[in-house]
Amino acid sequence: MKFTFTDKKVTLPKSVHSYAEKKVGKLDRYFKTEADASITFSVEKDRNKAEVTIRSGGTIIRVSESTSDMFASIDAAVSDIERQLRKNKTRLEKRLRQGAFDQVLEPTSFAPEVEEEGPFRIVRSKSFSIKPMNREEAILQMNLLDHTFFAFRDEEAGGAFAVVYRRNDGDYGIIEDAAE
Repeated sequence: MKFTFTDKKVTLPKSVHSYAEKKVGKLDRYFKTEADASITFSVEKDRNKAEVTIRSGGTIIRVSESTSDMFASIDAAVSDIERQLRKNKTRLEKRLRQGAFDQVLEPTSFAPEVEEEGPFRIVRSKSFSIKPMNREEAILQMNLLDHTFFAFRDEEAGGAFAVVYRRNDGDYGIIEDAAE
């Protein structure tokens, strides 16, 4: 597993990085391909925050934990990732065997160029590869990222752009491209 550490507004001793490397490194057994782990440490309002993002074979898993102790935050983040992996083990193994995460498309920008109008401000822009997948895979990926929505190309709709989202009642919704 390859590690990248980022300390935001905090200077941590090497022992914290080596502890995180040891703990997160144990997750390597879950991945068939070499995984990249990005770990970001920060302190906000006397809370020690550890954010762990693992990328492997097209799958991205992200968790963020905040406690009063950095070591406890690392432990909690690793525990959350293991819980997500166990919870979705069958689906993940099935998807990896089918090669659903192997396809790579040209990067597509989600943020069109927009001129600044009135009080609206774009403060962050991201670009992603939008991969074709079925709706269940999109919901799985959204849950692994711990996001409330996920954009993808819907295989069930001939590769049309779609967004799945988590509703307030706990169910899921989908926004589909109606252009024909």
